[in-house]
Amino acid sequence: MKTRSQTIKELHELEVNIDFDYASKMWTANKEKLLNGCYQYVCGKELNNSCFCKRKLAKNSPFCYVHNKK
Repeated sequence: MKTRSQTIKELHELEVNIDFDYASKMWTANKEKLLNGCYQYVCGKELNNSCFCKRKLAKNSPFCYVHNKK
């Protein structure tokens, strides 16, 4: 007979595959690195060439003045 702890271990074994390079790229897509490890939000809209827009945000908007119109 299995104990309670043996049963719980069997139920919670999951395979985890995380691409940390891709996750880091996506996290920094809408941020600009400042001094002392700080970050400032920027537009971050994906452009046609697989890069991200790094313009400052328009007032009261999650995008820059160019991408805010679309």
